[in-house]
Amino acid sequence: MKLLTQQIKNALPKLGSTESTAMGERDIVCKFFDPCGSWTWYVIEGEETEDGDWQFFGLVDGFEKEYGYFNLSELESVHGALGLGIERDIHFPAKKVHQYN
Repeated sequence: MKLLTQQIKNALPKLGSTESTAMGERDIVCKFFDPCGSWTWYVIEGEETEDGDWQFFGLVDGFEKEYGYFNLSELESVHGALGLGIERDIHFPAKKVHQYN
């Protein structure tokens, strides 16, 4: 599965562009998850880096919930239990951060 589509790229606010919006009122554009684990990444902002990778900012629900930066290449490199990689929730309804936090 392709994690980052052109539609998502077009919908992503640039890094730092939503700083004036309260965190809970920011939009979550997409959701990535580990199908064999408990980690989930909710993407709020993102942009392409100079090396062609993508850097995201969002809510990471792993060992604990925290906001942070993560890269597409990091997500694509993960192969957990049964050799499965990170997936994108294709049925994820875009909502505000406060609805998931």
